[in-house]
Amino acid sequence: MIIDKRQGEKLPLGALLALAMTGFICIVTETLPAGLLPEIGSGLGISASLAGQMVTVYALGSLLAAIPLTIATQSWRRRTVLLLTVVGFLVFNSITALSSQYWLTLVARFFAGVSAGLAWSLIAGYARRMVVPQLQGRALAVAMVGTPIALSLGVPLGTWLGGFMGWRMAFGLMSGLTMGLIAWVMIKVPDYPGQSSSQRMALRQVFFTPGVRSVLGVVFTWMLAHNLLYTYVAPFVSKAGLASDVDLVLLAFGVAALGGIWLTGRLVDRHLRTAVLASLATFAAVSIFFGLFSNSAWAIYAGVFIWGLTFGGAATLLQTALADAAGKGADVALSMNVVVWNSAIAGGGLLGGVLLGQWGVSAFPSVLVALLLLSLAIAFQARGHGFPQGHRNTAHTVVGH
Repeated sequence: MIIDKRQGEKLPLGALLALAMTGFICIVTETLPAGLLPEIGSGLGISASLAGQMVTVYALGSLLAAIPLTIATQSWRRRTVLLLTVVGFLVFNSITALSSQYWLTLVARFFAGVSAGLAWSLIAGYARRMVVPQLQGRALAVAMVGTPIALSLGVPLGTWLGGFMGWRMAFGLMSGLTMGLIAWVMIKVPDYPGQSSSQRMALRQVFFTPGVRSVLGVVFTWMLAHNLLYTYVAPFVSKAGLASDVDLVLLAFGVAALGGIWLTGRLVDRHLRTAVLASLATFAAVSIFFGLFSNSAWAIYAGVFIWGLTFGGAATLLQTALADAAGKGADVALSMNVVVWNSAIAGGGLLGGVLLGQWGVSAFPSVLVALLLLSLAIAFQARGHGFPQGHRNTAHTVVGH
């Protein structure tokens, strides 16, 4: 790994927050249509269900593009790749804002998803590369802070602005933010060379690197459980009389998630394994708690807050573990993470829909517990590779990428 020695032991906050802003734009761009379906449907002359496919094709773009684009751009300079993803958001959000044709809107959304797939496979490795190994986990925590902010504040704000100014202006606002981010990246984010042909690892070689499959297994099971509950949080909390307060419930989750990121930043470099096991065990305990007290509003708020704490640092913990395990293949492994993570999002929606239709929300807690115990078992057995014991800088020789 090439690290500028002048950086010493300091976090380059300006550069890391530019990466966080990139993540923020990824999340808000993905989820913005969900809060504006009636307005988009009316504007394009389509049904709300067809408008909802704007979210579907975005996710599809991320899934299909993450691995091949990451491999194709391995030799490119890193800031060039980052700027390519950000310019992609500028172009395709602008087309979405201006388009009057449904098919063109879907094409723009697909390629916005392509930009996101490449961005997510890049952010973690870029953040780690800016600092000495002892600060890599903390740097990644800062770079990932845009995600919970987008989920807790950005999406509701975007929905409100879309309703206030019109859905096209909401996407136009995203383009404006992206223009500012381009300048931010040019000024603050350092550039690094790509990998030479001798440094690159094949996809199969990375996948079979010890520890990589274990971490990806935890990613899938943990995020499947999370998204099952997060996607259907509205019907779940309505049992406790909170149907009209879903926004407040999600705000409690988002605030707690921010706290979880802060806590993870302090723990990830010294206690990564412990933090992962504790987060999974606590989420499982909260799921049991939900099953016992699903009719109580105060219990729901308390449980959602603790759930948010466990989720806030998940991306930092899992991507740090995955990059450590993969070594020189970190960028390729992180592109796999994009695919697995998005598959879990889709799987959570599908599984939750089946459970809701067949047995109702009362079936959720037991399924959550089963998934989280499986995730806990995978993480627990991966003590040699994936989630090793001890300080991560003594557990691994971090070779970077």
